[in-house]
Amino acid sequence: PLSKTCLSKCPVCFMKIKCNQLPILLLTRAMEELEAEKSACEEEKVRYLGEKIPPLQISGLDMEELQNLVKQMHGKIEAVDEERYDCEAKVYKNIRDINELKLKVQDLGGKFKKPALRKVRVSADEMMKALFGAKTKESMDLRSNLKSVKKEDIKQEKELTMEVGDWRKNVEAMSGMEGRKKMFAGGVQ
Repeated sequence: PLSKTCLSKCPVCFMKIKCNQLPILLLTRAMEELEAEKSACEEEKVRYLGEKIPPLQISGLDMEELQNLVKQMHGKIEAVDEERYDCEAKVYKNIRDINELKLKVQDLGGKFKKPALRKVRVSADEMMKALFGAKTKESMDLRSNLKSVKKEDIKQEKELTMEVGDWRKNVEAMSGMEGRKKMFAGGVQ
């Protein structure tokens, strides 16, 4: 196998690598980079904590000085907690804004098109079953609540409309003083 230094210096050597060696080399390189990243992260953490938390020197302090030191530490803790809360609030606000913008993009893109609705004929019984479920035991007849109209009433209404009929026939009879006398005497004939 070829060494790593040879790969970095000579591109011709890179071409000689067999196909099955390339994934192995890529994985080893990725593992090395991950380890380097972890160590850099640990070093950064130690450096940050060294800046924010100075070493405690409590030997030789009397009671009042210790109490003052504790009060100072509590003040720092509160300040850091407030800063953490503010950062969390900003993060949640940004996440909410991102989600809203994603929804707007989806709406504008027309990714989800609404299907055309079909007309569905549903009988009264089926509609009641859908609305109330198994609560309705017997089928409700909606027509039973309607008023019943007798055929005689319908015939009388038709006769009244027939009597009114054509107004042009009756114009001459109702014109003049005679027509007005008939209206006052007992109605239109």
